[in-house]
Amino acid sequence: MGTKPRVWYPGAAYHVTARGNHKNDIFKDKQDFQVYLSIIEQAIEYYENMYEVICYCLMTNHVHMLVETKEKQLGYFVGRVNSIYAKYFNSKYDYVGHLFQDRYFSSLIENCGQMLVTSQYIHLNPVRANMVNRPEDYEWSSYSMIIGLRKEKLIKCNKILSYFHEKNSRERYKEFVLAPQKKL
Repeated sequence: MGTKPRVWYPGAAYHVTARGNHKNDIFKDKQDFQVYLSIIEQAIEYYENMYEVICYCLMTNHVHMLVETKEKQLGYFVGRVNSIYAKYFNSKYDYVGHLFQDRYFSSLIENCGQMLVTSQYIHLNPVRANMVNRPEDYEWSSYSMIIGLRKEKLIKCNKILSYFHEKNSRERYKEFVLAPQKKL
């Protein structure tokens, strides 16, 4: 039985998740995280900006990205990134076999609310995993870029920030992301 084709159209956005095979770590040191991010950047250049990364969070054994497509299906981008990274990882750690569990998971983002809730989920991942107390403390996430603590790189903050009033949009996004934490 073949795999079910993913729904795609130009401008479609997706929540993408790729997990390590057997839930094993796919990032073992700082260099691994940096290499994965540089591969994403190279893939965006390779496909001449046909993809836009809205936000991301790299956990030790899985990846979350919110990606908008332009003129090519999502699989080209994610396939390229994960394939190049798997070759790097396998060579560095003398690893044999599949680095990633199955093919990547993707969920089509169908409206603005889903876009915001997905970005919130992505950015709170390290907090919920008890890796950090605050999402801005996690180095391998785009959250601190969106709220203005780090220089924007790789992502386009305007996509998320456009859902908030222009004035104080970064602070309003921070309040939105942290709102569920106040209830815990």
